[in-house]
Amino acid sequence: MAIRKTTKGPGANYRPTKSGAGMTTKGVKAYRAANPGSKLKTAVTGEVKAGSKSAKRRKSYCARSAGQMKQFPKAAKDPNSRLRQARKRWKC
Repeated sequence: MAIRKTTKGPGANYRPTKSGAGMTTKGVKAYRAANPGSKLKTAVTGEVKAGSKSAKRRKSYCARSAGQMKQFPKAAKDPNSRLRQARKRWKC
């Protein structure tokens, strides 16, 4: 079962671009319910201790999304793209 890819209304599983893109907590719960065994988590947005699991997740995401910036230069140049907004939310 696929989750709804909506950013508006009460059934929003994804965050609107203006508020940082990415999945909402509700969306992650819906995904994990539909895909048992999944280890999907929400974005690391707060302060983290250097070397902690959260810091490593952030570093990994930032490295992966930097590759997306190279692959999609149009999105990389647009400060309002979902890619740029998500990187900003993750504090990349």
